[in-house]
Amino acid sequence: MKVRIMGEAFSVDDAISLLSNRDAGAYVVFLGKVRERSRGRRVKKLVYEVYEEMALREMESIRREAMEKFGILDMLIWHRFGELPVGEDTILVIAVASHREEAFRACAWAVDEVKHRVPVWKREITEDGVFWIEGDTAIPDR
Repeated sequence: MKVRIMGEAFSVDDAISLLSNRDAGAYVVFLGKVRERSRGRRVKKLVYEVYEEMALREMESIRREAMEKFGILDMLIWHRFGELPVGEDTILVIAVASHREEAFRACAWAVDEVKHRVPVWKREITEDGVFWIEGDTAIPDR
C-alpha cells in the first residue's frame, strides 16, 4: 500500500521496493524522526493520534495531486501513530520521478501538505510537561 497509517515500525527498503519503476531516475526520500530537543525542551516521546479513515483519504489525495502537479511517476506516504520514543521514525514520503528536480519538489510539497491537511495530532511529552503541537506552536496540555 502506498498510503498507510501504522502503529508499527516501517522499513524504508520495503517502501522503496513498492515503488520500483524502470523509468525512474530519482527516488527522493523524506524520513521524519522523533528528535530529542524541541523548542528548548528535552523530549521523552511523542504521541500521535489520528482520524484514520479521513487521514488515509487525504493522504491519497495528496499523493494523486503530487503526481499530477509535478509529473512524477509515483509517491508513497506512510505515517505512524501511537507513542514513539526519541529516535523512532514518524513519517515517510518517497517521490519517484524520471529526474531529481521534480522528485525533490514533489517530496517537499507533499510533506508540507501532510502536515497542514491530514488529521494527525501530536503531543510532546517533555521533561517540562506535556504540549499539544499545532504548527509551530506548543500548547500546554491542561
